[in-house]
Amino acid sequence: MISINKEVRTIHLEIYFKPLKKPGVLPIHYNYLVQAAIYNSIDSKLANFLHEKGYVDGSRTFKLFSFSLLQGAYQMDRVRKTIAFEREIQLTVSSPLPKFCQSLVSILLTKGGLRLGALELEIDKVKVRQFRVKENQVNIRTLSPAVLYSTLLRPDGRKYTVFFQPGEPDYTRLFNENLRKKYRALFEKEEPTGAIEVRPLGLQRMRIINYKDTVIKGYWGKLFLNGPKELLQLAIDGGIGSKNSQGFGCVEVEER
Repeated sequence: MISINKEVRTIHLEIYFKPLKKPGVLPIHYNYLVQAAIYNSIDSKLANFLHEKGYVDGSRTFKLFSFSLLQGAYQMDRVRKTIAFEREIQLTVSSPLPKFCQSLVSILLTKGGLRLGALELEIDKVKVRQFRVKENQVNIRTLSPAVLYSTLLRPDGRKYTVFFQPGEPDYTRLFNENLRKKYRALFEKEEPTGAIEVRPLGLQRMRIINYKDTVIKGYWGKLFLNGPKELLQLAIDGGIGSKNSQGFGCVEVEER
């Protein structure tokens, strides 16, 4: 069993799978399948709490976990809208909740596998990585697209969504608002003073994902963050931006 220090709030789980039948075929838009598999692989009471309630700040609720895109050699069929993995598949799951991480590791290793829709996967190994923020600045790399958006009203009263990309003022504003709310929801106290500076490093790629018939636009790439260490730590552990538990905004520290 992998031991996780309950005092450490810096947990990324790298889970390696092998398809029982090759190739392992999934729909291109597989986020919902991964999310459902994670909920089915943690303690049922914890899963129910996160799914039905979560951590609350005002009118906002947070599940406080995120996960990456699936990594591995694949072939994509855009006509059939499928993605086929030939060999090992890697999934990264991050959370500032030690109970969540311990439960996920324990149940996955006990079951020895995971089901994504009709695809059966065998667990090969699980690695635990712990990132500690020691300075007021850090470079990060997104492992799944980060989503920051506003819902606005048209003159006729209909709603529409505007998605923002790194480098835009609204991106930084929403980045900070989201992170402050997560901090208050998790720690039940006011967040540290000071804002996070968000600076894109190089090209930021847009990715469009269909999640349960909802089109979501996110951006992935490398970012420079500068600000209070406590907020930086939570960004790395819990994910950046919105919709983290749907597979958006999972990040890791990029060595400078």
